[in-house]
Amino acid sequence: MNLENKELKDLLESIRYVYGYDFTDYAEASVKRRILHFMATKKIESLDEFGKMIVRDEKLFEEFIQVVSVTVTEMFRDPLFYKSLRENVLKRLATYPFIKIWVAGCATGEEVYSIAILLKEEGLLNRSVIYATDINQKSLQIAKDGVYAVENMKSHTLNYQKAGGLESFSDYYKAKYNSVMFDKSLKQNIVFAPHNLAVDKSFNEFQFIICRNVLIYFNQQLQNKVINLFYESLCPFGFLGLGNKESLLFSEKRKQFEDIDRKEKIFMKIK
Repeated sequence: MNLENKELKDLLESIRYVYGYDFTDYAEASVKRRILHFMATKKIESLDEFGKMIVRDEKLFEEFIQVVSVTVTEMFRDPLFYKSLRENVLKRLATYPFIKIWVAGCATGEEVYSIAILLKEEGLLNRSVIYATDINQKSLQIAKDGVYAVENMKSHTLNYQKAGGLESFSDYYKAKYNSVMFDKSLKQNIVFAPHNLAVDKSFNEFQFIICRNVLIYFNQQLQNKVINLFYESLCPFGFLGLGNKESLLFSEKRKQFEDIDRKEKIFMKIK
């Protein structure tokens, strides 16, 4: 099935009007692909039928959110990024009496716990607060619970070691049956909350913002809007970490940031 641009635009506008979720500036190809996949799983044959159903059925819309908001993540994903944080960012964050960090688009929380572990190993967790936000409420609940499949721990452990981990990774969780639960001490300084990068405003001032592998799903206009949001939310000389396929190169704020680690996409706000 082919989706015409006008049909897609009308559908996304209806969703925005009814539910307040704005997908109109998401990358078109990605949104189309996810809509068609969702329609196929529900055996919905026309976009017109889908549009009528989704604005009437809130439960169906909640299922749709799980598909359209990307939740692919893992502990210490791209280990060299975390190694660079240890070497180039955390020592500077240590100079603040209180550290505020925003993990935007936190998905199911693996990245949040990775940051908490880094802070703990550097003796900074007790004077930090990590705000973990996402558009996807179901993913946020998984993150808040901190319970994950035991089968993923082998790859997570390898990532942790490559990231320069200082302890035994298994010390941070307890295994039970086919699941593991991360230590509650890691959660004490984490605040989980819904936040929609497309429409919501800044809610605090941060020393460090991490938003990895989210901007790639937005068009250039929305990418600019979100980078501006991060710029407004960072304190002077605050840090921004992006995904390895993301860049500030075409952002309006490019000259307001300095490269800390160009390869690992870590930047510092300079003006």
